[in-house]
Amino acid sequence: MKLSQYKFALPAELIASYPSPNRDDARLMVVDRKTGEIEHKIFHEIINYFEENDVMVFNNTKVFPARLYGNKEKTGAEIEVFLLRELNREQRLWDVLVDPARKIRIGNKLYFGQDDSLVAEVIDNTTSRGRTLRFLFDGDYDAFKETLYSLGETPLPKTIKRPVEAEDRERYQTVFAQHEGAVAAPTAGLHFSKPLLKRLEIKGVEFGFITLHVGLGSFRSVDVEDLTKHKMDSERIIISEEVANIVNKAKEGKGKICAVGTTVLRTLESSVTTNGTLKPYDGWTNKFIFPPYDFSVPNSMITNFHLPLSTLLMTVSAFAGYDLLFKAYKVAIKEKYRFGTYGDAMLIL
Repeated sequence: MKLSQYKFALPAELIASYPSPNRDDARLMVVDRKTGEIEHKIFHEIINYFEENDVMVFNNTKVFPARLYGNKEKTGAEIEVFLLRELNREQRLWDVLVDPARKIRIGNKLYFGQDDSLVAEVIDNTTSRGRTLRFLFDGDYDAFKETLYSLGETPLPKTIKRPVEAEDRERYQTVFAQHEGAVAAPTAGLHFSKPLLKRLEIKGVEFGFITLHVGLGSFRSVDVEDLTKHKMDSERIIISEEVANIVNKAKEGKGKICAVGTTVLRTLESSVTTNGTLKPYDGWTNKFIFPPYDFSVPNSMITNFHLPLSTLLMTVSAFAGYDLLFKAYKVAIKEKYRFGTYGDAMLIL
């Protein structure tokens, strides 16, 4: 597959700026891979497509307020700092992206907060935009983390062209978010409300929770025409023995195993035995799924409508089939489905 095959004209007004008023009231397109049939539903109707002992696998990562704005020493120039991951807790070292990167050199100090309550020093260049920062802070670790997060804002993707609002702190987080470490939400999971989860549970649908701490790798642009040459950034994943057992039992019973989002899809496919069962794993993955690809574990998936040329779109096309997915996207644009992070959802059966 070539990068140019993932280009399509998406009207800017179809990129959602806000979530639907209620999580499970987003629109839902249901796409059947066997028949090619496309249905239009509301997200909470998803319950009608699942039976007792089917399994839904969710990503329980939790987003932290990763975007900070600071000022450079001497010049006072505003610098955006995007926290990627903590490298060393004791030394307060963080891997970050800075923008504009050209202004930031090793040895520069950055000041954060109205009273400069937090100072950081640039100690390394990791990539053209990436830096390693050492935060200089006198208090204990908990006080440091509290200060850091109080200055940070919800890291909405840049495709949402509006200021971050108070509501985003709750809505850009799944209701089952548990393990902190993501700089982007697993967006397919945002459509699930607590009442909907309860109704699915009562129906007998089983839940499995994996963790993939979403980094910026999923959103990094693809710069090569030949997709086999694109390298994904590594992201931390955890698959417990409990979730492996739940999934393998459903596989044995020929039930539905539904990956809720591309992060879950990639995680499940990153730890498969030679006979196609899921095995526990705690480590890193840089798996990039694009067509053609034979899936071992999930046989259905829930996903949002993705933007042109994105790795997310490529991954979903491997699952749905390229031609069927683009047929569905044509319908989505005609029917004015909402795209992106806060957009509508698709169930692929």
